Amino acid sequence: METMGRSRTNPAPTAPATARGRRTRDALLGAGRELLETRGWAAFTPEQVAQAAGVSYGTFYTYFESKDDLLRAIVRAVAEEMFTESLVAPDTADEPYVRIVESNRGYLRAWRNASRVLRLVEQGADSDDALRRMLLEVRERYVHRGAEGLRRLQEAGLADRDLDPRLTAIVLGAMVEQMAHVIYSLREPLDEDEVVNHMSRLWASAIGLREHP
Repeated sequence: METMGRSRTNPAPTAPATARGRRTRDALLGAGRELLETRGWAAFTPEQVAQAAGVSYGTFYTYFESKDDLLRAIVRAVAEEMFTESLVAPDTADEPYVRIVESNRGYLRAWRNASRVLRLVEQGADSDDALRRMLLEVRERYVHRGAEGLRRLQEAGLADRDLDPRLTAIVLGAMVEQMAHVIYSLREPLDEDEVVNHMSRLWASAIGLREHP
């Protein structure tokens, strides 16, 4: 993989203004993601992405500066999908424990769907600062959401007020992320419902949540 900071010298593409342009850009995004997931870094080139999307090689650079620019767009799209999928319905806002359960369930489901891209990016992040920053940005969204949720519980007197919200969110988020790595790597996968319930009980106990099963 080339260095993330390296790109062509042509001007940075702007967001497509037409429906056709948006469809073309989406096709390139989809083709790039599929190549990453099925064939890895070796197939992730502008030429092969353009061919898979059914457009010319030059068209690729109408929408993306480089393959690294496309990779950033793919990771942003994957992160947005994951974040949206792990959001909890508003009608569970007054049920903190149910909210923890459903948030964990949504995260595991979202991680499973995005796991091939995430694993590749994590491998590349070992030697690429830009990829590492992208992963940190993804994790920071979850940390911020977890910290804000804990603060609300603390203010309501439902969680341990002595806990640092951000540090707690980092620790518990790492538990869930690592668990996602583990359960979807096993030859004989664990029961997802059992994992979610057990993990949520640990989460609730860790924050001193009042009134949970």
